[in-house]
Amino acid sequence: MTTVEARPLPGRDTADDDRADDDTADRVGTDRTTPEDTTPDRGSPNRAEPRSGIPPTLSPMLSRLAEERATGVLTRERGVLYLVEGQVVHAESPATPGLDVLLTTRGALGSDGWWEAVSEAGADRRVGRFLVDSGRLTAGALELCHLGALYDAAFFTLGPSSGPARFRYGVAHWIGPVRPVSVDAVERETLRRRDLLHRIWPEPGTDTEPLVRTGRAVDSALPPRQRTVLDQVDGERTASDISLVLGRPGFHTLVDLRRLAAAGIVTTRSPTITSGPVPTGSVTAGTGPSGPTESGPAESGPGSSGPGSSGPGSSGPGSSGPDGSRTPEEASVTPLSPVSTVVAQAAEAAQASADPDVALLRRLRDALEAL
Repeated sequence: MTTVEARPLPGRDTADDDRADDDTADRVGTDRTTPEDTTPDRGSPNRAEPRSGIPPTLSPMLSRLAEERATGVLTRERGVLYLVEGQVVHAESPATPGLDVLLTTRGALGSDGWWEAVSEAGADRRVGRFLVDSGRLTAGALELCHLGALYDAAFFTLGPSSGPARFRYGVAHWIGPVRPVSVDAVERETLRRRDLLHRIWPEPGTDTEPLVRTGRAVDSALPPRQRTVLDQVDGERTASDISLVLGRPGFHTLVDLRRLAAAGIVTTRSPTITSGPVPTGSVTAGTGPSGPTESGPAESGPGSSGPGSSGPGSSGPGSSGPDGSRTPEEASVTPLSPVSTVVAQAAEAAQASADPDVALLRRLRDALEAL
């Protein structure tokens, strides 16, 4: 989907290292970048604990911007918050669907109607007002959906972050004014949602990692909403992926997934260990208790000397010709002991098998039982 870039209001574009100018007009179009105090994710509800009766603060920078009644966009690692006179008027995050997806997926607005509004009123930053004035949405429906999208995106934007925050003064979003929300209200709602998720299931891995089914039988009484989410769990998708597929608010998907995890129905995917060819060099082939031994990586190409050889044309114990037969130089060498022969045969079988570990163990077992 093509996105419409938010355009800054007229003004100069210079750097401001976390300094507030005396004249507000001089700050239009400037940037401020500061490292933020972030709350690490340790499986807790990630709350900013109040000290001495002071309300918890998720973003010190956001609080300072609210106090100075700043206008612009705050960019953090997982999303952006748009401010007008210190209040949050819009939020976006790649972790959750945007307002356009929520409106069109639910059938409240057709895709053509949305893009017509963007085309007609996007440059003037009055898309929301156009939707209402054109009769495509009622003011109440737009406000309700917009607030839901704002709180949802703000939840992810204000999550634990490892990078600095950046504020750009004077930037306005093309959706235009709908209903501003105070910074305190946004932070309270974010903390409430964190606490709710923690009470449902305290492990936060389900929020960001690929998910798989555990194989546990699903109760027929599973709510349809959770069943719809469960149908999207395929071992590859994350919670954000599922939200985008379903066109559903990201936080609602997190709630359903944590409930499914608490019920033992889904879990995070275990790390996949990439398996390579069996290192037959670890297999030792000797001529007996006092005989020489050799080990080395197996060669699998033209001119290969087989397991245990030290190179093409090697005449040492354990080497063989391309067809697996012993070379003439090996005729005078003391034959391998039965156990060594078994190990060598097992190694050869492992190379030729599509499942080397299983083939090796089976051949080794069968040969040992025949001794």
